[in-house]
Amino acid sequence: MDCNESSATTSASESVVISNTTMTESVTALLNTKENEQPSTITNTTENQADTANTALNSNNNNNNNSNHKNKTTTTTTTTSSVDNTVENLKPEVETGNIEYKLKLVNPTPDRFEHLLSQLMYRIGEGQGEAIYELGVEDDGTAVGLSDEELNASLDTLKEMASRINADLTVLRERNGTNGKVLELLIRKFASGDFSEVRVSVLGNVDSGKSSLLGVLTRGQLDNGRGLARAYMFRHKHEIESGRTSSISQEIMGFDSKGKIVNYNSVHAAMSPNEICELSSKIINFIDLAGHERYLKTTVYGCTGLQPDFCMLMVGANMGIVGMTKEHLGLAVCLKLPVFVVITKIDRAPENVLTETLNDVKKILKSPGSRKLPVVIKSHDDVVVAARNFISERIAPIFQVSNVTGENLDLLRSFLNLLPSKKEWDSVIDKPAQLDIDSTWTVTGAGTVVSGTVMKGVININDNLLLGPDDSGNFLPVQVKSIHTKRLPVKQVRAGLTASVALKKIKKSQIRKGMVLVHPSAKPQPTREFEAEVLVLYHSTTIAVGYEAVVHCCVSQQCARIMEIDKNIIRTGDKAKVRFRFMQKPEFLTVDSKFIFREGRAKGIGRITKLLPFVKEEKEVIVHKNAVHTISNNNLKKESRIIKRSQSQHVGTPGATTSGSTSTTTSGGGSGKQQTTTTTTSTTTPSGPSTKTSSGSVPTITSSSTSTKPTTAPIKTSGGGSSSSSRSQKSKQTTTTTTTSTQKSHK
Repeated sequence: MDCNESSATTSASESVVISNTTMTESVTALLNTKENEQPSTITNTTENQADTANTALNSNNNNNNNSNHKNKTTTTTTTTSSVDNTVENLKPEVETGNIEYKLKLVNPTPDRFEHLLSQLMYRIGEGQGEAIYELGVEDDGTAVGLSDEELNASLDTLKEMASRINADLTVLRERNGTNGKVLELLIRKFASGDFSEVRVSVLGNVDSGKSSLLGVLTRGQLDNGRGLARAYMFRHKHEIESGRTSSISQEIMGFDSKGKIVNYNSVHAAMSPNEICELSSKIINFIDLAGHERYLKTTVYGCTGLQPDFCMLMVGANMGIVGMTKEHLGLAVCLKLPVFVVITKIDRAPENVLTETLNDVKKILKSPGSRKLPVVIKSHDDVVVAARNFISERIAPIFQVSNVTGENLDLLRSFLNLLPSKKEWDSVIDKPAQLDIDSTWTVTGAGTVVSGTVMKGVININDNLLLGPDDSGNFLPVQVKSIHTKRLPVKQVRAGLTASVALKKIKKSQIRKGMVLVHPSAKPQPTREFEAEVLVLYHSTTIAVGYEAVVHCCVSQQCARIMEIDKNIIRTGDKAKVRFRFMQKPEFLTVDSKFIFREGRAKGIGRITKLLPFVKEEKEVIVHKNAVHTISNNNLKKESRIIKRSQSQHVGTPGATTSGSTSTTTSGGGSGKQQTTTTTTSTTTPSGPSTKTSSGSVPTITSSSTSTKPTTAPIKTSGGGSSSSSRSQKSKQTTTTTTTSTQKSHK
């Protein structure tokens, strides 16, 4: 079908291809549910559809369970499932997206072949390096099917087309149509430097098996049940000792053009990230986040600052929905991240406990706050269906795996292989470059290095960019020295990829988390105040003007105060328009950015609607008019107490040399400055061993119309300074007399 011949207007991500008719109707109805319906209506519809869908899946799996395990054949180029399913109708083909319908491709003419090749290249571009072909299906979605001879001839044509664009062809599944067989094919480009990246954040309560599952997936070795797999994921000593993640760690999993995991090619040692990237056509970047409530701030930063595409929620089969599970699910729903659930430790949970945990997961996914359709994955067909419809944010696949026995891990790997890349990055690739900085360090030989996600445009080596804003709201000019992505040196990096950038002539102390690298043509402006539309998810009482909370927006996280509200007060569930002001320093924000604000257990979400102009402010230094005199008087009293205490406790010896010092502070009436003068006198006793005794300094405050300079001679002041001089002389005589009498008493 030509790209401009279709009259369909629905999105490609909503194209539903499901083997079971009942499941197709329920999922299609759910995807077409309007967002503005009442929550109760959506909830009831979702529950009925979910029950129907799961009943259909269970009956389908029970009838074909034996045939799935006996007749499923998997090779490096094909993955077929001999399930007797009849496809009646699919949704019509759409112009956009990476899904193409073809009835048959038998001996095309040279002109027709070139036309088909241009269509394939378009679909490959829409899918970020991969496309899905439905062979034996009409453009309107009717599954006609092909005979064996026509099917083989069409496959030969598709293989020739794939080889012309340096791509590989894989058979995902085979079904029965009206007059023959229907094939679903995956065409993916060969490994190259320009690979597609899919970021998956891993959430879940503490001890749910997040790090262990990532260790098994990325290393290819099963866990021993005592923490062997998770040891590869930890970054700090205390994490190894406690067995709990407290920081953000990232691991990658690579798939080649045939869908094979490249991490497992090395038998003797683990492959380095750059080796994995060189052999991969698609990279799954796992972001392992902390599960303990103590590290919630780190988890929120990983979800907002690292820009994940999908969320993998982990639930322990033996623990159920406990701890931070609901909190993390709510976080993913607020950020509109598609969620799939992985129930781990099924080898340790009894059957009744596992069933109860599964029911609890379904219940929370169907709740009014989530409104998702839970689908339990039990076969390869379910994997393909879930992956095709997962980007719609309404389907929530549920996997049940074991890291010790390896049960159902192959289904999870197949699902990760078919995860689609986000298409939103294509719309911002032509805009001025922007990189959000989430970490910084110093590398020997390279200098200062920053890392983050490229949010817009393309960054090349030797580009001149702006770094900021700093505490004063300024942007500093910098130059790109080198670029690495996944520890692989590259010449440029585009929007949607994470990268590390070395900068010239800049110190690490000048950079902080939350800064950005922006192209000068974007004319970046710092922001201290902004207006937003917010929704309070939970608060125990009410929120009014002056309320302070931590705002998480992209890589920025800072305490902000509410300056204005369009209502008197707002409570849980209320929507309002508010004006925030950052408490410490300006940040770089953009309109329509989503953010989360929280304070303890209180939390809410919002969207920035307007950025207010930044006005530089001088630092306010408030000094009370009597502050200097108060401090001086306090010091005088303190020093006097020290002198009296030392004199009362001191016991002198004959022949000692005693020195007394007097400190005089003169305050000039005109200048307001203080001058300190120290005078020392000594008295020597001619007999006995020498012993030195020191007395403290006694500061004296005097007022004068003119300032005086410090001298070592007797103090002379103008105006009222004579009284200060006489008091200084009396204090000196008193100190000398006291010390001499003490020595005589001892003798």
